[in-house]
Amino acid sequence: MEISSEELTIIVDADACPVKKEIVLTAKAFRVPVAMVASYDHRLQPEEGVRIVQVDRSQQSADLFIANLVKAHDILVTQDFGLAAIGLAKGAVVLSNRGQIYNNENIGFLLERRHEHAKQRRNGHYGKGPKPFTEEDRVNFLHTLTKTLEHLQENSSL
Repeated sequence: MEISSEELTIIVDADACPVKKEIVLTAKAFRVPVAMVASYDHRLQPEEGVRIVQVDRSQQSADLFIANLVKAHDILVTQDFGLAAIGLAKGAVVLSNRGQIYNNENIGFLLERRHEHAKQRRNGHYGKGPKPFTEEDRVNFLHTLTKTLEHLQENSSL
């Protein structure tokens, strides 16, 4: 059974996404359309089954476009906790580019931690930043995306 493209799109916050290639290949295998959203500063190559959306450079343009685009049963790939919270509120499945599944149980903690880190930075305390993206992260993401699509396919009565 095929996942209906009317029910599901993989929407990618593509500005800093290191797994775009993996998303496209996996989406093709499951016959699911992809929408890549990025600012004009990022060059994205059009491909069959991939809709490219380029937005202006302002800080929240891609996030605002995605927030208006995402709907229930979509898969949203982002590392932005605020955008993840919006996706969850709209009923989307939300994944980080490292394969973490955001859900209603962990998003509050992640948003609070982001807020605390921002307060520390304003007070002159800077952390190390995110750890470098690894091949293990890539494999973990691919595994999570595949399992998510398989699950949605098996339960396509959505």
